Amino acid sequence: MAQVKNFLIIVNSGADKPYDQYAAYVVAFMAKQIARIENVTIYYGPYGIGMTRKGELAKLTIQSSVKELIAGQIEGLSSSALPDNLEQLARFEKDKLGVNIVSCGTFHVIDGAGKTIDDTSNIEEFVTPIKLPQAAEAILGADKIHYL
Repeated sequence: MAQVKNFLIIVNSGADKPYDQYAAYVVAFMAKQIARIENVTIYYGPYGIGMTRKGELAKLTIQSSVKELIAGQIEGLSSSALPDNLEQLARFEKDKLGVNIVSCGTFHVIDGAGKTIDDTSNIEEFVTPIKLPQAAEAILGADKIHYL
């Protein structure tokens, strides 16, 4: 199998499909920690934009039983080390693991989350809105794409 250097996880679903949100961050964690993939990006597409609004990921909690289930599958990971919600996990992955978290700025404007593509006043500060050429570059430059 070819070596993956650029892994793109496209999240094109919202709060109506919470398992997609959980899966995106678990897959990103595994890609960085287990597979040691150099560049991992979570990209929120048109239907996923709502999840980038401030406070939306924090609503998706991680129950202690789920933490135990996950930690029990990964050697060296304790359930107490896992965060309480997806916002905390996203911050950890961006800050500590170097996962890129981006979104389609065009759809921020269309959806009303921003007045301009660069307007980040209503989205989490760890999410970077990107323009269409950057989105195309991320998609076309990926060695592997996982779509949720």
